[in-house]
Amino acid sequence: MAPQGRKSSVNAAELLTRRSRGIRDAGTSYRHCLNVLRGVLLQENRNFQKIWSKTSKSTITYESGKVYFENYQNCYSCIQAEPHSLYKMPKRSKHEKIQDALLCQSPLDTTLPSASDHTPSLLALTANNWLYRISANTGKELQRVYLSPRFQFRYLGWDVSQETFYIKSLQKKETPLERQAGISQSTVMHLAVFHVFPLQIVGILEINKKVFGSGVTDVVLSQGVLAVSHSNKSVKLYSFEHIIQKYLTEKLTLGQQSALLEGKTVGDAPFGIPVNIQIPDCPPVLFEVSCSNNGVQIGGFPWHYIYTPPHKTHRGTHHICSLQDHSMAINGIQNMNCCALESDGIFFHPDDSGRIIHVGPTTIKVLKILGEINSSLPSEVSEDFSMATHRNAPTPEVTVTSSGRTVKRRFHQLDDDPGQEAFRVVEYEDELDLLAVVMTDGVEEEGRAHVLLHDNQTGRLLRKIDLVESWDETYQHQLFFDKDTIVHIEQKNSNFCCHVYKLRTISK
Repeated sequence: MAPQGRKSSVNAAELLTRRSRGIRDAGTSYRHCLNVLRGVLLQENRNFQKIWSKTSKSTITYESGKVYFENYQNCYSCIQAEPHSLYKMPKRSKHEKIQDALLCQSPLDTTLPSASDHTPSLLALTANNWLYRISANTGKELQRVYLSPRFQFRYLGWDVSQETFYIKSLQKKETPLERQAGISQSTVMHLAVFHVFPLQIVGILEINKKVFGSGVTDVVLSQGVLAVSHSNKSVKLYSFEHIIQKYLTEKLTLGQQSALLEGKTVGDAPFGIPVNIQIPDCPPVLFEVSCSNNGVQIGGFPWHYIYTPPHKTHRGTHHICSLQDHSMAINGIQNMNCCALESDGIFFHPDDSGRIIHVGPTTIKVLKILGEINSSLPSEVSEDFSMATHRNAPTPEVTVTSSGRTVKRRFHQLDDDPGQEAFRVVEYEDELDLLAVVMTDGVEEEGRAHVLLHDNQTGRLLRKIDLVESWDETYQHQLFFDKDTIVHIEQKNSNFCCHVYKLRTISK
């Protein structure tokens, strides 16, 4: 018999007792376990302690409980009580160097053709145009695909909602000889698109100036939409599904022959994958907007978009508009009036609630959109909750010395001044529904950082964690909060360092 539904909280002991008796609801037991972990994490006798550090001469990457060193060659697992070496791949030559990588984990409710397709894997792009699927647990090669002998592919990107990823080539640039001869280069780049689960090619398409316009500067694929940025600050969106339906010349299958390759095998060297998506004319434009830094974000409920107009008068502002009719939401212009070295940031909340997070050096606001689909009334942006730093009293603009001389300061103190409390990073832990906010203070000369854990629904501060190492804002930092683990990656000059914290019981 299933347990009775009720609103009152259930303690950890009762949940464990129910589980031992076989009383569980499919799909909820995992959430119950996470609720237990969240409760344990917030107990006063628990704290995060630094347990491990490792330096490197090359970039360090963290993803889903694993830390990667030496261009993904050396992998450490952080899932156990202390990080340990999971695998170390043989050293690669310069031509085989991994340029970019993505972590790929298959859904549990899907049956795939091969058992290896269920294995968590690293999709790695090498300098010599090979795409490798490598086991994330052992470093063993599971699959390899040769991309092209003609185009130099360099960047990987996810389109998570479509279970696809794309690979961008380097941009084509006119050579001095071409310019001298008056030869215009119309090809900007090529895009290779793959399905995952299992790995399968969708196609390769050319981004051409004659089709998409002469000012094309960049292309990304997101939420089934091809977003093309232009030098005149405009961004145009196209339906990728429409492009596939209309312009696909041949459906390709990895490991099988293709007419476009004159019977050669798709994905084998030296032939690679042919261009099977030929776009002779511009597809219909779904959406277009002019924005600063070619930055537009789409999300919320109902659908809205966030952008900054490309005019100097709008610098520092963020406009929130309805995607349906482009109307500005009430309170739709958000401006923190920051005076800081780094500008404020704004983005749709990754918890899929449709809310918006606006991050500045002294304030963090979580905003919500109030509106109805197909309503004639404009939507409204209101504050759900906010967080603020404690600021020291500002230094007077004018001071008088003991001799009576008046001294006027020539520079204003910045909002992110190292001598003041300032917000640096916001990280969302989806499984525990917590916001981890990094705040630095100027108590000590070298700078200290604290991780503040806030409830994602109310913004209430639940606990404060002190980082042991100093936080120097002149260098780059990344922070990851992953259940019972905190990972801090910092760069100092040409060196990188990874610090790992684990949840521990405080001995009294």
